[in-house]
Amino acid sequence: MPVKIIKDKDNEAYVSLKSSTIMLVDDEPVLLDIVQALLEDEGYQNFVSVQHSPAAIDKMIETNPDLILLDLDMPEVGGFEILENVRNIEKYQYLPIIILTASDEPDNKLKALELGATDFLSKPVDPSELALRVRNTLSAKAYIDQLAYYDSLTDLPNRKLFIERLEWGMEMAKRDQRPLVLLDIGLDRYRKINESLGMSAGDHLLITIAERLRQVARSSDIICHSDKHTHIENVARIASDEFSIVLCGVNNYENSTQVCKRILNIINQPIAAESQDLYTSANIGISVYPDDGEDVETLIKHASSAKDFAKKQGKTFLYYSQEMNAHSKTILKIESDLRKALEENQFELHYQPKVDINRGVLMGMESLIRWNHPEDGMVPPNKFIAVAENIDLIVPIGEWVLNEACRKTSEWISLGYSGLKVSVNVSVKQFLDEGFKSSIVSALKNSGLNPNNLVLEITESMLMGDVEKYVKILDEITDLGVSFSLDDFGTGYSSLSYLKKFPIKELKIDRSFIIDIPKIDDDCAIVKAIIAMSHSMGLSVVAEGVEDKEQLNFLKANNCEVIQGYYFSKPLSGDDFYEYLQNKVKLRK
Repeated sequence: MPVKIIKDKDNEAYVSLKSSTIMLVDDEPVLLDIVQALLEDEGYQNFVSVQHSPAAIDKMIETNPDLILLDLDMPEVGGFEILENVRNIEKYQYLPIIILTASDEPDNKLKALELGATDFLSKPVDPSELALRVRNTLSAKAYIDQLAYYDSLTDLPNRKLFIERLEWGMEMAKRDQRPLVLLDIGLDRYRKINESLGMSAGDHLLITIAERLRQVARSSDIICHSDKHTHIENVARIASDEFSIVLCGVNNYENSTQVCKRILNIINQPIAAESQDLYTSANIGISVYPDDGEDVETLIKHASSAKDFAKKQGKTFLYYSQEMNAHSKTILKIESDLRKALEENQFELHYQPKVDINRGVLMGMESLIRWNHPEDGMVPPNKFIAVAENIDLIVPIGEWVLNEACRKTSEWISLGYSGLKVSVNVSVKQFLDEGFKSSIVSALKNSGLNPNNLVLEITESMLMGDVEKYVKILDEITDLGVSFSLDDFGTGYSSLSYLKKFPIKELKIDRSFIIDIPKIDDDCAIVKAIIAMSHSMGLSVVAEGVEDKEQLNFLKANNCEVIQGYYFSKPLSGDDFYEYLQNKVKLRK
């Protein structure tokens, strides 16, 4: 196993060699005892002695040593054969092996070097030379291991080392006929903290969480240990905001559930930072060997599926199940089909009218994407937008929507329906994409649409973060003549005073506040307040989700200018919307 570099109290790096596992392979028991005694005098603690050479490879796989001292001249299986067999195992290609030999024959040394020997020691062993060779070999291994196997920020094992240890843990679990539990831990709000408070705050969060997870591991009696002397750190950072832990010897769900609760409890505690306390939470996915997978890849995949499913279901932790597997397969199919949909032009836009209720005229429409799947028919956006976000297709899909909406609106305007404004929804990834402005310019140029006829809808949660950066993006685009509308107002965290910083022209009241007006007094009060305060800031107001005459009358009485909802029309295909345009004088008042 990799030798760990740790830091002392003065933060000076030094190598903790004394806990390394040293494997001795020699058919002479006296020599085994002598070498071990000499190394014990130097402070080394963990030894694996192999006198019966045919058992050497199996013992190596079982114990994962950091160094092998290997005799060449042994009956049954000699040192050359063992050395060659070790190097033929990918995992142990670079495991340090010091050859013990009484021979001065150059050919023997040359052959050993060709087979991958690291160093040589002559018999009889000189104590000082033994101590020096072992220390230097382990020191070199430690620094190489640090770079290859440990996360530079948290000093936890990285994904590569974690997979190796998980493989080893599963082998031991299989041998001992006991279960093994894998926890996949995903942090919430890390990216938001990184974006709003900077990378130093995000790094501080990760370092603190890593240390807290270590505390859980140290205090748990079911975290894996290799033996009574050696603790294996089975906590790892496997991605930017993801950690994993392996639990060994868990005989029931109650034990692993208790560990999950302890993990969630310490993660939820505030983290003191320079400017303010940081808060995060987590979701944990749990898979169990061998029930949920008999190989590393399957066990990791199922723990990750359980974590993602827990987050979607609003759970803090969740055990893997076959139902999740079916759900994961469905998501994978959607991902695959989405890529084809973009290539094969399977998307289409529907348009929902926006009506000026004071004048009783159509003033514009919101473009809404639909997926005309060749097998499943029309797929609504709530079935695929989140998936598109996860696989980074949302930007090209958003660009397609922008181009199509501009093209179609320009076509209708050319037919005499001047003044139409089309609203296009923008995702946060699209908004922050470096090519966002150029994609708008391109869509306007290719369609011939006047920028004044394009409205971009963003959500208030998108604006929570780097205010200066977001204002700069908004200003650059409004300079083109395009305007912005704030969608789903009231469901996020912003306030109208906060919005004064942004060049927003329109505010859309979320339909959740419209549904129960005028029946629910609290909703009526909220809607009135939003309308009044918006007008005081020079913003026009759109009410979403209007479905009946009572809602319409209430909104009209309280000076809401624009209505969108089923009362006037559901979203319409391009052809149906054109027909609606031709008959717009028939709008109900």
